[in-house]
Amino acid sequence: MALQEIVEQTVTGLGYELVEIERSAGGLLRITIDLPWNQGEEQFVNVEDCEKVTRQLQFALEVEGTEYKRLEVSSPGIDRPLRTQQDFERFAGREVDITLKAPMGQAAGGQVAPNRKKFRGTLESAGSGGWQIVWSDAPAAKPGQKVSKKRERAPLQALGFTLDELKEARLAPVVDFKGRKPKAVGES
Repeated sequence: MALQEIVEQTVTGLGYELVEIERSAGGLLRITIDLPWNQGEEQFVNVEDCEKVTRQLQFALEVEGTEYKRLEVSSPGIDRPLRTQQDFERFAGREVDITLKAPMGQAAGGQVAPNRKKFRGTLESAGSGGWQIVWSDAPAAKPGQKVSKKRERAPLQALGFTLDELKEARLAPVVDFKGRKPKAVGES
């Protein structure tokens, strides 16, 4: 049985979602798991979840004779990779970082550098399996900085893409130590 199948069967059998399998030099086998998406509340993987999956994977990999020196099971973290259509549906409306396979600057109305491949903005559905990222090139206000209400806001820009055009997509790591929700693009 292939490594992908062993890991996927074990992880899904325990009620988790397999996000990523990574083999590194030195025999490290890194497995990233997440809780399945329920369209209500957001749930997070904890240490007990990782321990449970680790114990079961150790047993399954030993039975199948898979070689590794160290097994590491972890949560996807705050910069979770987005790979499937379901991942994009789950995190629509959130801030993401995307890297395109080829530059698409001309497609954004010519306002973007033609060789630009990396974008950070809000993920939105564009219908029929397509997606778009919406952002503003206005500099972010520094904490405590007063922003004039008379000052004209930088225009929002949007770039449409399909999953086939992506090299990588991740949730943008938003760390908030004060417990406030991040503001959406365009809010002040």
